[in-house]
Parts: sequence; C-alpha cells; structure tokens
Amino acid sequence: MSDFRVAPARLDGKGYSILEDAALDGRNTLRVAARAALLVDVRDSAALAEVLAFPLLKSSPLLVLGEGSNLLLTRDVAGAVLSLATRGIRVVDETADHAIVRAEAGESWNDLVHWSLGHGLSGLENLVLIPGTAGAAPIQNIGAYGVELREFVHAVEAWDRKSATFIRFDNEQCGFGYRDSRFKRERERHIVTALELKLPRQPALRLDYAGVREELATLGEGEATPSRVAEAISRLRRRKLPDPAVIGNAGSFFKNPVASAPQADALRAAHPGMPQWPLPNGEVKLSAAWLIEAAGFKGVREGDAGIAAQHALVLVNHGRASGAQLWALAQKVQAGVAQRFGVMLEPEPRVV
Repeated sequence: MSDFRVAPARLDGKGYSILEDAALDGRNTLRVAARAALLVDVRDSAALAEVLAFPLLKSSPLLVLGEGSNLLLTRDVAGAVLSLATRGIRVVDETADHAIVRAEAGESWNDLVHWSLGHGLSGLENLVLIPGTAGAAPIQNIGAYGVELREFVHAVEAWDRKSATFIRFDNEQCGFGYRDSRFKRERERHIVTALELKLPRQPALRLDYAGVREELATLGEGEATPSRVAEAISRLRRRKLPDPAVIGNAGSFFKNPVASAPQADALRAAHPGMPQWPLPNGEVKLSAAWLIEAAGFKGVREGDAGIAAQHALVLVNHGRASGAQLWALAQKVQAGVAQRFGVMLEPEPRVV
C-alpha cells in the first residue's frame, strides 16, 4: 500500500483502520461539522511504525486526536487525523507508600481517575470529570481545583516521528508549564502513547480551592476521603460547567492570563473586585472568567455560537455553529477584554 489516493474507502490492518473522507462531527466535543481526508484509528501503539511509514502520512501534517475535548476545528482537515484508541490500565510498580500506574493513551481520563480511587490510590481526585484521554492529559498538563497533573507524572511514553521509535520522558524532561508541555510545543514530532503516574496510598487532600470544603459539607458528616473529594468536585463541575453531552463545548476556552506586578496593581486599583493570585515568580495570575464577564460577554449568543450563561470561560455550540463562527466569537471576546483591560486572552484548546 504505497498511496492512499488509490486505496479503498476503508482499510483494516493489524491494530489499526483507515477511513477516507471521514466525518469528524462526533470526534470533537464542540460538535463542529468537519471532515478529514484520512482518519486513522490506532488500537495498538505497536502499529504506529507501520502506519506512519505510509508515504502520505510520513510527508504530511498529522492531527493527533483523543476525544476532541480540547479542540476547535475551523475548517476541514486536508491531511490525516490519527486517533489513538489504545486501552489498558495497570500497576507496573508499587511500594507500601505509592504505586506506579500505567495508562494507555486512549483510556478515558475520568475512568482512570475512578480506577485509581477504586484501587486505594489518591492524588487525582481534584482532576475528576475532566473530559479527554489519558494521552491528552500530559500534553495540556491538565489542572483543576488547585491541582496540576505534573505533580503526579512519573513518565510519559511517546512515539518520536523524527527517529521513528518510542521514547520515554521522565517528569523533568516533559517540560511542564501552565497548560503546557514539550508535547504541546513539539506536537508535530511526538505522539503520546502512554502515561505513567506515581500515586500515593496516603492522601494529602487539597481542600482549599473555593467551594470545595463547602461542597464536602453538603455531602453530610464523615471523614474527608479522596472519593468524597472526587464526589464533591464532580458536583461542583456539573453545576458550574455545561455538559458536552447536552450542549457542544470544549470546557474552559481561555487560559487565566498572567500579568506583571505593576500591571496587576493598576488593574486592581481601577477594578477593586478583580480576583488576583500572586505567583512565586512575582507575576500575578488573573481570572479569565471574571474579565470576560466584566466585559459583558457572559451568556452572549451570536447565532448558534455562544458563551455559556453559567460560566463565562466556556464557548458553546447551541446547535449548528460552524468552527469559523465559534472562532469569530472567541476572537470578539479577546478583542473586547483587551480593549477594556489591556489583557490579551489566550485560547486553551488547540485551534485548527
């Protein structure tokens, strides 16, 4: 098989399948209508060597897709889309204090969180109910309710397209930052195939994020455990964020911006109610949701493209909004916030 242009509409190989002119509507949580020239589903990461050696994939840009929960497609994909559908969670090493858990890239992140809790392991409870896959989690360095994934990453396994081999990265080599990693910065080179987490058996619960202790109290009397914290945060998320199963969205669409100390001081003087969080490097993190709401965009709707009424950070598709329409609204929000506050918001999802 040397050229997909003369291949059948669908080809099934060992550990993979390839479909021409594939619809991506059900492959992104914003429910944007788009198509891919080729859609490659990989069920066994060992098949990557064969699949990526095909001339058309070897020479063209490749969009790697998990659940599509961190993606905005503004157009059709002219090249290939590769989706890792690999499965498997297991303990690969353990001591009395912790366990090293390996999850294949295609595993649901939320399923992995609940698997860890069910096996008496802690650390991931604050990251419950985040949509996406285990393989996508380190790319974005997901975080929520005062916890970031990088705190628990033992290693990441990835296929290096340059050397055509698997490479293992330890935590430091992953180059984690705020919603960032080397895998995000080098997305054309590395395809994450597995994630290893070092999870403690004795919990060190994080309860200081706004609303967590209060939500725990509504669960009734009882000791705060990782499972109870996960339940409390699940309830918070369901109440505050629209469900992608009900209305198309990709979760938080904008990152919380970071300002210099002088800029933050000036903003606080002009807007006394603006939330701010000092960072160790002297800079100050601002609330993107507050900025968007204060600029008047919360609940705004233009056709089927909108900003969620319950959370200003969430871009939503009310029905048949195109990716271009959603992106146009997101850019309008950026411009409005920049005009009023002098702060430029950066999208959190990948915009294609």
